[in-house]
Amino acid sequence: MSTFTVSKEAAQFYKKEMQLADGETVRLFARVGGVGSGGFSAGVEKGRPSLPGIQVDQSGIHFFVTDEDMWYFRGVDVSFDHDIGEIVFRRSGRGGMDYPGHEAT
Repeated sequence: MSTFTVSKEAAQFYKKEMQLADGETVRLFARVGGVGSGGFSAGVEKGRPSLPGIQVDQSGIHFFVTDEDMWYFRGVDVSFDHDIGEIVFRRSGRGGMDYPGHEAT
């Protein structure tokens, strides 16, 4: 089953920006609105939902996507782009199409 990845640099960015401690969880979710693929974009919030899903661990942080949001994140690489100074969501297997940044809540 294809999943998602989070780079070390992206995890470090979230640790700093969201003031996360090792062992904490960040939920990635598909949200309606903003600039994105088909009117959707990536949302980011601290905390783990009670719904089932997939967890990826990076640099002491647990990144979690629920099963109902995997349609958006399957095959996505979350990384930090030094040129623009932001997180990017890049879907592998689709010509490296970039997804816009996120909204941290």
